[in-house]
Amino acid sequence: MIFAKTKFASLFILTPFIIILDQWTKYLVLERFRLGESVPVIDGFFSLTYIRNPGAAFGLFAQAHPGFRIPFFIIVPAVALVVISFIFKKIPPKDIKLSAALSLVIGGAVGNLIDRMRFNYVVDFLDFYWRNYHFPAFNVADSAICVGVGLLMLDLLFCENKETTRDSKINASSVN
Repeated sequence: MIFAKTKFASLFILTPFIIILDQWTKYLVLERFRLGESVPVIDGFFSLTYIRNPGAAFGLFAQAHPGFRIPFFIIVPAVALVVISFIFKKIPPKDIKLSAALSLVIGGAVGNLIDRMRFNYVVDFLDFYWRNYHFPAFNVADSAICVGVGLLMLDLLFCENKETTRDSKINASSVN
């Protein structure tokens, strides 16, 4: 099964999985929670809390005028998806790690874009806290984006490391 070993496997399996999981969890929150309602899962550390986020990650631009904020948060992700599609096209067919990372970012971006187009805000509900510190609430799409970007950064770090090691070996052999 060659398809499973190509970049398209993650695009056509992982991306829809993230979108469906994200929308399903948000649907459950919308159906079962009132706005602001919080249910402790791990007391003193983690709750499910229904929050509407009109801004970007961590509430950035949440207070911006809706005439700016709403088009901005629809246009920017759409443009980003087009750019990621061009990058995805250039990935070698067997680079599954890089395609999986981009697929996570795509799935997360689409999940949040669906919310913005439907509600003009994103449904957040994963609420981590410790003592008086609350990490900003987030959702499955946000998690997928963060994991995807993290994998991209690791890939860049180790890819650069491999090239540096390879260049060092080449330079060392040319000295001998």
